[in-house]
Amino acid sequence: MDSKPLENSKAASFLRLVDIMRQLRTPETGCPWDVKQTFGTIAPYTIEEAYEVADAIERGDMDDLRDELGDLLLQVVFHGRMAEEAGLFHVGNIADAISEKMIRRHPHVFADQTISSAEAQTASWEETKARERAEKAHQKQDVMPSILDDIPVALPALTRALKLQKRAARVGFDWADARLVIEKHREELDELDEELARDAQLPDRVEDEVGDLLFTCVNIARQLGIDPESALRHGNNKFERRFRQLETDVAAQGHQPGDMSLDALENAWSAAKSEVG
Repeated sequence: MDSKPLENSKAASFLRLVDIMRQLRTPETGCPWDVKQTFGTIAPYTIEEAYEVADAIERGDMDDLRDELGDLLLQVVFHGRMAEEAGLFHVGNIADAISEKMIRRHPHVFADQTISSAEAQTASWEETKARERAEKAHQKQDVMPSILDDIPVALPALTRALKLQKRAARVGFDWADARLVIEKHREELDELDEELARDAQLPDRVEDEVGDLLFTCVNIARQLGIDPESALRHGNNKFERRFRQLETDVAAQGHQPGDMSLDALENAWSAAKSEVG
């Protein structure tokens, strides 16, 4: 079967989206909202769409995933259009840059290097990324390259903590066992308790101790091979499921949560847990 018609159709679909964005951004005839946007104003939508993609995957809803991936693709085209208008780059440059990066980072596919396992590929990938980080640092001059370079500050805090820990672990800065991190977690919890026991609490110090506590939680998850963002999403979903059941139960009894005592709410919470898990 000739794949060219299908490939041409894919290219035409993408180019159609690029042209739609061009029309939306045309000052005289486009959409006023789209025309006024900037990289900064669009960035939050880009992040939101990425999370909606993750949510569709989490729910296993493939129809939703298709739609959400479309929304995310729109964000790429939107940024590409604004960059083209500013004379910086265009959406084709974006595709070329990622294509070249993928070829560069997969020499076992596009060159003559041999890699025998997924683990070896991961090691090769990280070596290539390390070289790229060093080259970027060299271009900036007077900037000492760090293994922590290129971890975006704007990442969700749990995700960034995980990436920082993984990078540090590559050079041996790591705990030998998850149980040791649990001990560290208890130590951080004690330090928070001591800070809260002070007669004059300093909000900044309390915040620091809470941050240390959360950082060790991420470390525990990493040591156990658990993604902390995913774990917390599951925890959020579980809390929401149980609390909604609590609301349903107390409403059936003619009550509202805000009108009940803490003991009564605890009993209702226990009942909800047994009902919905």
